Amino acid sequence: MTAKRVKRQPQRTCIGCRRVRSKRELVRLVRTPAGELVIDSTGKVAGRGAYLCPERRCWSIALERRRIGQALKIELSEEERAQIQTHAERFPEANVESTGAENVNDGDEIRIAESDRK
Repeated sequence: MTAKRVKRQPQRTCIGCRRVRSKRELVRLVRTPAGELVIDSTGKVAGRGAYLCPERRCWSIALERRRIGQALKIELSEEERAQIQTHAERFPEANVESTGAENVNDGDEIRIAESDRK
């Protein structure tokens, strides 16, 4: 009798609430090599990434406690913070029945702001 291998799901930690969840359940923010801040729905954009639950509360905590800038090793401008907050308003207050990932976007990455970071 051969045992079937169970495919493991990559796990990541939300920088807002610190819960460990499946990578596919979380939303990825990326600082690209060019210095742009991007919300990556594909999980394939090159650059330094950080993960957040698709819940407004996690995004608010991450912004208030400056965890996004810390995780991506950047200083967020007020414009970037405002754009992230606007994007976070798409998500529900609490994750009740869905993962919320359907609220991220239609499959393309979203550029938060163009910047002159090095």
